[in-house]
Amino acid sequence: MLPKIIIDERIKNVCPELKIGLIKARVDNVETSAELWAEIEREAAAIVGKYELLEVNKRPAVAQTRALYRALGKDPNRYRVASEALCRRVIRGLGLYRIDTLVDLINLVSIKSGYPISGLDADKLVGDTLVMGVGEEGELYNGIGRGLLNISGMPVYRDEKGGVATPTSDEERTKITLDTCTLQMNINGFGEEMPMEEAVAWSVELLKRYASATDIETAIVTV
Repeated sequence: MLPKIIIDERIKNVCPELKIGLIKARVDNVETSAELWAEIEREAAAIVGKYELLEVNKRPAVAQTRALYRALGKDPNRYRVASEALCRRVIRGLGLYRIDTLVDLINLVSIKSGYPISGLDADKLVGDTLVMGVGEEGELYNGIGRGLLNISGMPVYRDEKGGVATPTSDEERTKITLDTCTLQMNINGFGEEMPMEEAVAWSVELLKRYASATDIETAIVTV
């Protein structure tokens, strides 16, 4: 069952057109195939051809997420939105990290759509509800590959145990690994770029093709 999503009023007030695409599925996570990686490289080349480095933060999905950070008191230049950071790596010629099928697939959707995406191991979530609130001063949060991350003033999903995802980095506790069997994917549309219905449908198509996804549930949450 898809988690119930509760959104803090402070986020609703800044992003009244917020849409969150939810996908939950049984998956087979494996090493990234040559076919998937070729698709990622094609999209990366398209990003390079479309954007200059200093233009990425003007993408509607990125710009609105950055505006939300500022409204909540967070510096989006110091704590970059994940989709922006991925595109900047591509444009700078650094390439994307090759991790595994699920992570790389999520990164593909993120760079094409502009949306920061939370990719979580659903079996590690506690409870049936995710609350999108605002990070508090001193709140403990271990960003994947980042160590302790200061999420004060940052939008954050919390389960019953604590923070699991922000638009900058997901949390170590619920991160995807090769052992992940159930994926929870939240496509965070703080400002619309790719139509959310299209982003969800394309993600499902990729999950079926590359991760043998079954038992797929989807929904789009609005404010």
